Amino acid sequence: MKHVILGNGPAGVIAAETIRKHNPADEIVMIGSEPEPPYSRMAIPYLLVGNINEEGTYLRKTKGHFDQLKIQQVSGHAESVDTKAKQVKLVGGKSLAYDKLLIATGSKPVRPPIPGIDSAGVHPCWTLEDARAIQKLAKPGARVLQMGAGFIGCIILEALASRGVELTVVEMGNRMVPRMMTEGAGTLIKEWVQKKGVTVYTDTKVESITPVQSSGGIVSKIAGIFGGSNNSPLAVKLSNGKTIEVDLVISATGVKPNIEYLKNSGIEINTGILVDQQMRTSAPDVYAACDVTESVDFSTGKRIVNAIQPNAAEQARIAGANMAGEHTESLGTIQINVLDTLGLISSSFGQWWGVEGGQSVELRDPVNFKYMRLEFQDDILIGATSCGLTEHVGVLRGLIQTRVALGEWKEELLKDPIKVMDAYLAQGQARSAWMS
Repeated sequence: MKHVILGNGPAGVIAAETIRKHNPADEIVMIGSEPEPPYSRMAIPYLLVGNINEEGTYLRKTKGHFDQLKIQQVSGHAESVDTKAKQVKLVGGKSLAYDKLLIATGSKPVRPPIPGIDSAGVHPCWTLEDARAIQKLAKPGARVLQMGAGFIGCIILEALASRGVELTVVEMGNRMVPRMMTEGAGTLIKEWVQKKGVTVYTDTKVESITPVQSSGGIVSKIAGIFGGSNNSPLAVKLSNGKTIEVDLVISATGVKPNIEYLKNSGIEINTGILVDQQMRTSAPDVYAACDVTESVDFSTGKRIVNAIQPNAAEQARIAGANMAGEHTESLGTIQINVLDTLGLISSSFGQWWGVEGGQSVELRDPVNFKYMRLEFQDDILIGATSCGLTEHVGVLRGLIQTRVALGEWKEELLKDPIKVMDAYLAQGQARSAWMS
């Protein structure tokens, strides 16, 4: 049996290892599109901070790990998949036959249609190559503008701020992390970040990026001292009427599933690849995992692209087991977001936006940078958002994921949402008594 895995990120690696665990003799080929060993993109901010070196981003640090498991590694970009012939074609003409195929090519950055977006000094922060370019320019005192304040943007923000740059963040939405936090939480995060010395513009777009003659920016000065090459400063025009001159622009405007090469494959695709509970696609012997998938949310029953690493890891484990002949099913994905932004911990779970006809309660303590909002459907907690209340993170997830009926505790939480721990313990004790 020959297994081909497109993608060598966390999902690809976990799936390959799972297959090997169940089937010691099967052939496994894992294809990666970058020259580096399999690594975690989520570790790149730690690289920028200086907490780790490039080897610290590697998913498996033991030398020869994949060779020992007899997992063949191939470098290349997928050009197309022929599900009838069971072949993967790579850019350059090479083709690989498969018995079972896993698509785990993850996401890729969205490149906004902004004049000047291709200028030198404009970089995404997605690959190790991107990180190297940013490290050269994001020196202490450098003027940096970051486009986007979503989940990934806030992680990058943390790394940039730690490097001592003069940082400006521009977000199109009316708050930071608009696609994972309520308005109250996103606004509080903005206030916290500004308190830490970062300039943040919300409800603002970048309209153009234009190289300008050097005016003595910090990067120019450093380059001049050491005789190095240097990008020209960039004039960034904003929709709020301001024009800012910077040394570096970071594009963190979101990501999308990396699946364009599947256009004529016969695999059913919506926003992402449609998969069932076993991570099977519509094509025989083809599976998918991680950011490329559109799977069922356990709480809503609707399909979503849930691009978070814990979800990717679980899907990879399930896909790998089923490819190896086991029978394992997903219980459904759940939206989980936990974010550390310059020391302020925020989180959102489940249907944090609420539902029509449901009830909610909101606690605001802006002086102490604390916030909580709970969303209910009948007497079940279906979603939550919090900032600065780390002791409640696990409890909120537990109540939402177990869908426990709160009974009279719902009314207590509507009066005081901080009592979620009491509600969790009380309902847990009640269930234990009922089961005994």
